[in-house]
Amino acid sequence: MQKIEAILQPSKLEEVKDALIEIGVEGITVLEARGHGRQKGHTEFYRGREYAVDLLPKVKIELVVPDTLAERAIHAIITSARTGKIGDGKIFVSRIDEAIRIRNDERGEIAL
Repeated sequence: MQKIEAILQPSKLEEVKDALIEIGVEGITVLEARGHGRQKGHTEFYRGREYAVDLLPKVKIELVVPDTLAERAIHAIITSARTGKIGDGKIFVSRIDEAIRIRNDERGEIAL
């Protein structure tokens, strides 16, 4: 099993979610986040004064999928989240050794 964590633009969440559902991903977790990457934020003007906005709004999604679905899920995220501009986000993939459904103690991929 693989855990896929993706940091995205908030405006791309619905597209990414629809793309993942279309390929058969059954569950995702969505978290609101703030942060910056290489762009280090930007400046804005408010009431005539300039302010540095260094933590930009982002969305983090997390999903755990069987190994057979991991590459398709990654591809779905990339194609639906990409704008080609700085700040599109990042994807992190890590190995999951075990998953356990609390309700009935199912283990492994069946617990997903």
